[in-house]
Amino acid sequence: MDGEALREVGGSFTLKADPVQTERFILFFDGLCALCDGFAAFVAKHDRRDVFRLAPLQGETSKALIPQDALSSASAASIVLWMDGKTLRKSDAVLRVFAGLDGGWTLLALGARLVPRFVRDAVYDIVAHNRMRWFGRREACRLPMPDEQARFLP
Repeated sequence: MDGEALREVGGSFTLKADPVQTERFILFFDGLCALCDGFAAFVAKHDRRDVFRLAPLQGETSKALIPQDALSSASAASIVLWMDGKTLRKSDAVLRVFAGLDGGWTLLALGARLVPRFVRDAVYDIVAHNRMRWFGRREACRLPMPDEQARFLP
């Protein structure tokens, strides 16, 4: 996908829709970050409705759908949620993921939405900036477990 396919609008990016990928949301995560990888594993475990596909930001799917210069300029190279040709970043992405999970996670997302975005994003930025120091760094993206393979994209 070329650089013209992406346009920043507010806190999100608009992408040209890929007809093959529009059936589900894709959660892109930093596969080298232990926190991000743990979040992806959490989503795989709690997504009983099979809403989300998971892909590392370092992978082929990310390179095909999200121009890499947009990721570096977005300061959001930890979690990006792709949905219907558009992406959400920072706290909006995290809360949308929680809203799509079963159980009390939806209530958590609704409650957290009461906090103003600038406050949520400030907390997100602090955690994102320190995530490698606080939670660790992986040498390589992990391979999905056999029961997770259908959810993971290259």
